[in-house]
Amino acid sequence: MKKSNLIILFIAAITFSCSAKNPTENKITKDTESNYETIVFGAGCFWCVEAVFQELKGVYNVESGYSNGFVKNPSYKQVCSGQTGYAEVAKITYNPDEISFETLLAVFFQTHDPTTKNRQGADVGTQYRSGIFYNTISQKQLAEEIIIKLNQEKAYPTPIVTEVSELKDYYKAEDYHQDYYSNNPNQGYCSFVIQPKVDKFKKVFKEHLK
Repeated sequence: MKKSNLIILFIAAITFSCSAKNPTENKITKDTESNYETIVFGAGCFWCVEAVFQELKGVYNVESGYSNGFVKNPSYKQVCSGQTGYAEVAKITYNPDEISFETLLAVFFQTHDPTTKNRQGADVGTQYRSGIFYNTISQKQLAEEIIIKLNQEKAYPTPIVTEVSELKDYYKAEDYHQDYYSNNPNQGYCSFVIQPKVDKFKKVFKEHLK
């Protein structure tokens, strides 16, 4: 079975919670802040990851950043050198009453190649590694369980190499990286790399779009 078909079946088997509530606005307030959780995903260029997850119902903020490296306050230039240990990541704030962590994982595995070590397409380096940087033990356990299942079912031709690690040393990326695709839709990388990825994602996850 093709990877896309298997993952779609996997998604269909998940008990989604997206329909539990119907938010009228995409805004976090002090009164509702405690209802939200965060997860950090690395799946290649953070512009791509941000553009995908911003489209999901139940996701209230997506922030591009750097995580799990060893240099204080790293710059984009430093991270791009591949010498800092940091991964380009997206920090996703979501309401688990509206979208499940399982759904987020399904999107994560559907929208990048988790079998290529330190590489996504033409983007090569440790900063582009596939990673799930968790905040809770339950996130860790579920991510590891799903990876085992996908490997057992041979969802991909080669084993998944996604790193599952506790979130450490997270830094928000420079302001010009935030909402990059939305602010620069005609930029070359956005047109030729991000746009096709977002279009494909929307077709598969249309029931979960805002």
